[in-house]
Amino acid sequence: MNHTNYSVFIRLLYRLPCYILGLVLFSLILLAISAFIPRKWHYYLPTDCDMQICVSNTGVHFNIIVPTKNNFFDWHKFFSISKVDIDPAPDYNYLSFGWGDKDFYMLTPSLSDLKFSTTLKALFIPTSSVMYVKGYQVIPTDLEVKCVRVSKNDYSRLMEYIQGSFQLDIKGKTVRLGNGHTVNAGFYAAVGSYSILRNCNSWTASGLRRANINTPLWDGLSTAIIFHLKNSCNLE
Repeated sequence: MNHTNYSVFIRLLYRLPCYILGLVLFSLILLAISAFIPRKWHYYLPTDCDMQICVSNTGVHFNIIVPTKNNFFDWHKFFSISKVDIDPAPDYNYLSFGWGDKDFYMLTPSLSDLKFSTTLKALFIPTSSVMYVKGYQVIPTDLEVKCVRVSKNDYSRLMEYIQGSFQLDIKGKTVRLGNGHTVNAGFYAAVGSYSILRNCNSWTASGLRRANINTPLWDGLSTAIIFHLKNSCNLE
């Protein structure tokens, strides 16, 4: 390598961190923009808005809340509600469902428990995934919650999506892994792999799309999903 080429190589080497930083910043800007761009600008709105679904934002995890039982679907037929938790009186009217990396979900009950090492491992060295099920008597008021109405067909597709996220044993039963972060919750084995491109919010957004609910182009942020959350029915 002659002196000229060597000098060019050194200059490029010194500029490499700037190039990398610029690429990272450009990627973050693209993600921020796509988080507030809807996937669908126009779509057909059915009028049979008979079913309600809610989503809750814990600050870390974004969960789907649906009735435990209604005239259209009964979760008691899928698993034992009384064994979801360790609550001595589990007479729940609603169930909350979340999905995520096993280690991250089970070790991060709230935003204050968020650790960089756990987050980094979940993004680049994911473990198996889990479903987090939590029971409520009423829709929680201590969390950011937003509810919308959908048609029966859209509601059915969402229920199938949630059911299909549970890992079943050879007998076709759900596999409970342990107690949740509160007495009214529990962890279950799930299907699918957590990654930087598919996190807990992405799982929730995918379920909402099954119910014909609009979501952002990039659904990794719960705030963006809440922003786009609107009724998938024509309520007029």
